[in-house]
Amino acid sequence: MLVLSRRVGESLVIGDDITVTVIEVRGDTVRLGVDAPRHVRVHRAEVIAAVKAENAAAARADDGVAAALQALTRGAGAAAPVAPAVADRAAGPAVGSAAEQDADRAGDEKPDTDR
Repeated sequence: MLVLSRRVGESLVIGDDITVTVIEVRGDTVRLGVDAPRHVRVHRAEVIAAVKAENAAAARADDGVAAALQALTRGAGAAAPVAPAVADRAAGPAVGSAAEQDADRAGDEKPDTDR
């Protein structure tokens, strides 16, 4: 690791297009300004560590999830049962639906239900 000393207003350059400038020093806190192209990602190390930890925790499957996934893969060859509400929507609007009733009241043709 390269260790440098800088005063307020002084900068260091990384590569050809990244500049880090000391903006302010207050007690044990140092404010830095980073000037970098948009394609260069600049993140605080503790934020990256926290995001990685959360992603790892989210990726761990508990026993219930693992069992459900195994059950799904075992039954992949058979047709999955369809919940009644989903079956109704898949078949299109029911006869006497609100859209058809509105069309009847207006004297218009019934809406196309063959979709």
